[in-house]
Amino acid sequence: MIIRACGPADLPRVQAIYAHHVLTGLGSFEEIPPSLDDMHARYERIIGGGYPFVVAERDGDIVGYAYASEYRPRSAYRFTCESSVYVAPLAQRGGAGRAAMLEVIAACERRGLRQMLAVIGDSANAASIGLHAALGFTPAGVFRNVGFKFGRWVDVVLMQRGLRQ
Repeated sequence: MIIRACGPADLPRVQAIYAHHVLTGLGSFEEIPPSLDDMHARYERIIGGGYPFVVAERDGDIVGYAYASEYRPRSAYRFTCESSVYVAPLAQRGGAGRAAMLEVIAACERRGLRQMLAVIGDSANAASIGLHAALGFTPAGVFRNVGFKFGRWVDVVLMQRGLRQ
């Protein structure tokens, strides 16, 4: 598996992976998948802000991606970021998410960031919670019943990881 910087040509595959999660899972609270143009705008905002955006490639196919982004726009949050990671359905539990997140964490440490937050949809999302725990994230709280998707109320799990200082 190769972990490398995401480029604009990778965005159709990134968009397809994310669309699957929007339509079938609770990891994202979006209910309508963003268009490819929307994904380009998100990518430009992330990269333009100096944050890492990487893809996991196996046998020439992008099987997952991860990035960090601004947590909140107020200046006091400038040393804190939020992580995101998504893996294609057939590649789940194959190490793509972990490998991509390790690169994102390292890039954020090189940038001098101090805290990385994970905002995980669904308190029953054992795969994402487990991945983050294995990467050194610790529980920071739960927002109960803050999203409504697929006809039910959904929690948000908050996890936090200190970055090397």
